[in-house]
Amino acid sequence: MEAYAVIETGGKQYRVQAGESLTIERLALDQGAKTDFTSVLARSDGTALTVGAPTIAGAKVAAEVVEHLRGPKVIAFKKRKRKGSKRKVGHRQELTIVKILSIT
Repeated sequence: MEAYAVIETGGKQYRVQAGESLTIERLALDQGAKTDFTSVLARSDGTALTVGAPTIAGAKVAAEVVEHLRGPKVIAFKKRKRKGSKRKVGHRQELTIVKILSIT
């Protein structure tokens, strides 16, 4: 079994492995910059699983920013029948694609 970790960023949790790409909420970093995710909730070396309470002290996941982009448009439409009232709002989330380099 491959080594993996569960990290938290942007209020969400992601299961990551070394070498994979991940789309997360926008990070305030330049393209090509390297970063460490220190909020590691669980880590497996392939045989044993270590679970933090709530995080694992000293554990980190190294990643590199590949690209910044915007997600698909999401439409929020509200209508009240027989009232002539309607509301339409669009939203596009700012996203960052990161490549996981290593889990330590």
